[in-house]
Amino acid sequence: MVRQALGKGLDALIKQTQEVSELTTPQAAQMVAATPGTGMTVTRIAVNKIVPNRFQPRRVFDEEKLQELAQSIKEHGLTQPIVVVYDAGLDKYEIVVGERRFRATQLAGLNEIDAIVHKHLGDQEMCALALIENIQREDLNPIETALGYRNLMSKFYITQTDLAGYCGKSKAAISNALRLLELEPAIQDALQSGAISEGHGRALLMVTDPAKREQLFKKMNSSKMSVRQAEDAARALTFPTKKAEKGAKPAEVASFESELQSALGTKVEVKYGRNMKKGTLVIHYHSLDELDNIASRLKNKML
Repeated sequence: MVRQALGKGLDALIKQTQEVSELTTPQAAQMVAATPGTGMTVTRIAVNKIVPNRFQPRRVFDEEKLQELAQSIKEHGLTQPIVVVYDAGLDKYEIVVGERRFRATQLAGLNEIDAIVHKHLGDQEMCALALIENIQREDLNPIETALGYRNLMSKFYITQTDLAGYCGKSKAAISNALRLLELEPAIQDALQSGAISEGHGRALLMVTDPAKREQLFKKMNSSKMSVRQAEDAARALTFPTKKAEKGAKPAEVASFESELQSALGTKVEVKYGRNMKKGTLVIHYHSLDELDNIASRLKNKML
């Protein structure tokens, strides 16, 4: 019942976020916020009375783009207000949505900013609104998105399937994003900075041996591999070509394992008898969510 109630609250928040995101001018925001029952008002607030969102999923702010936005605000003004909530204890307004616009306004040297003041938001709601707004704008790097997903799941006690529905993503996309958090800190830093892409990160996840994964990561950085090249290199590290010696698998079996592993994103083994006419196909998984992800990929292949 608790999960169900939280889910309903999240549904309402998503609808609310979409409505706020559709506002294009302070005047339009004023008209919507002034509607009775919304619990919101629009006002101009002193910049020094505003503090960042404690639950902001974005960790990296592109300084060049902030400067561009600041110049645009100087020339044309702020076309969309930020969303804040008043903290009586601090006598400050905490940002819910729009920290990038707030930072650019500071850079522009302005003393006030247009803001929608929300009267009733708890910690869970602030976390949800900040994450969903950024996801809808496709405005986060892969690690920020993954951390945001994890925070939402823990705070609202929802499953990956529920989260996929709320965010308009496939369950496989949610699972793949969360798996990036299994990577070493240095690799996560590279994903946050844009040094490597999410595709490169997924290729690195194919390599389960930490030493070999670090080896591939360094090679990626030094040789500027494409995602396809990284995937091929990951398969080569996981299933190295074996010499024709006693006990070595035939090349066609090793090739089949490699192709299936690439398709399913996990380790695959073919175990067979003496004449190879009978055997067992072993598909490894490390969590129930990963098992669901594998099942989804198999179903998609069959459709």
